[in-house]
Amino acid sequence: MSTPIIFDTDPGVDDSQAIALIMADPDIEVVGLTTSFGNVHVETATRNALLLSQLAGQSIPVAQGAAAPLVKRPFPVPDWIHGKDGLGNQSLPEVTTTPVDQTAAEFIVEETRKRPGEITLVAVGPLGNLATALQIDPSVKDRIKRVVVMGGSIHQGGNVTPAAEANIFSDPHAAKRVLTAGWPITLVGLDVTHKTLISPERMKRIAKAQGALGEILQKGFDFYAEFYRGALGIDGCCPHDSVAVAWLQKPELFTSRRGYLSVVTEGPAEGLTLFAEEARDYPDDRWKQSGIIEVCFDVQAEAAVDWMESILTA
Repeated sequence: MSTPIIFDTDPGVDDSQAIALIMADPDIEVVGLTTSFGNVHVETATRNALLLSQLAGQSIPVAQGAAAPLVKRPFPVPDWIHGKDGLGNQSLPEVTTTPVDQTAAEFIVEETRKRPGEITLVAVGPLGNLATALQIDPSVKDRIKRVVVMGGSIHQGGNVTPAAEANIFSDPHAAKRVLTAGWPITLVGLDVTHKTLISPERMKRIAKAQGALGEILQKGFDFYAEFYRGALGIDGCCPHDSVAVAWLQKPELFTSRRGYLSVVTEGPAEGLTLFAEEARDYPDDRWKQSGIIEVCFDVQAEAAVDWMESILTA
């Protein structure tokens, strides 16, 4: 039986890899793609989501969402990482489809009303769409099977500031609302995604198997990998968003712990995620104000990336 998901995304090179993965996995039903600002402006994110599903020959609803953070001033999009087009600055085909006539938050609320208790939200960008869905219908948290968030960092430090991971930093107020809402959450952050690697050789095999979509993935990978050579000194790239999908489908490859999460919304540590383990005692209860969530701390990295390749080359 396939797993129905709504994939909340800001594509983005690693997002595009993950979108290809969920479209290729026969055990995942993609109910829809919801888009956000983040790696690119939201209009570009929506274009990319539509294009990727078009190239895969799939008809997936795409709902455009958050164009800016809830509170803070938005920072420039990181076009030196993903390119101005989000896909590595390449010549892209024309998009022949359009988004649905709903906002992303409205789409999440409506689809979960149709299928209460069935849908998993996989969020791999800033969390404004989920935060807005909670605002317009707080009961949405009772209809979601689980929320899987690619974001945050407990022990790895930040990848966009010394303290913060990019998705949380982009909209910390939304992240705080979502990550402390009390619905079932698994956080798949830099503690595990930085342990994974798609090598150039692996990417070539994936691209060859993916046809027209594979050409887009390959060119995006080449651009993204240049950033990683300078930033982390690795040959390839970390498939951050695909790791969240791997947790969904292969949780036995991950080691996680339960506890409480806090998100810093102001100051030099803006976007920092603080984790208080459930079983540990602290001087007072200030770190235990939210609901219990699951945080991933380790992954059988080679097995996880082997699984990604097996799905994308089947």
